[in-house]
Amino acid sequence: MMKRLAAVCLFLALPLVAQNAPAPASDAFKSLAFLQGTWEAKASGSGGVAASGTYTFGPELGGHIFARHSTSNAGCKGPATFDCEHGDLLYVYEDAPGQSLKAIYFDNEGHVIHYDVSTPDAATALFVSSGPGPKFQLVYSLKAGVMAGKFQMQMPGQVEWKSYLEWSGGKE
Repeated sequence: MMKRLAAVCLFLALPLVAQNAPAPASDAFKSLAFLQGTWEAKASGSGGVAASGTYTFGPELGGHIFARHSTSNAGCKGPATFDCEHGDLLYVYEDAPGQSLKAIYFDNEGHVIHYDVSTPDAATALFVSSGPGPKFQLVYSLKAGVMAGKFQMQMPGQVEWKSYLEWSGGKE
């Protein structure tokens, strides 16, 4: 009797489990496909910064987010205020199906930046910070197999974006 009751309960519960199954990954990140892979980065920036490393873009969590992971190589040079051991994560996500992409950035210095994401053309991704205070912009552009990137700042009341760090390199 107990086995029969358990079987009936299991049979009745199956539709509920099926209804709560995770939704399949969407094509929300299709416009960012050109970023996918591991890229070399030879960077230069304000104050005489010179660094190199790699970063990898790709889908994670069943395709529900698009992530960037960065690593730095030995040989970084810069002023004492520049962190040559820099590490960061960037997660691109969709709040709800059909909405524009958002991103959130974290680094080992405690910075957190929220971005609105757009793709002005098939080989450019533009991340622009939201919220009060200085604005930050992260730009990726692929041309002839070389990915170029910029991290820029715009101070309140200013219209000009000033580059803090720029990099370029090919796929590994």
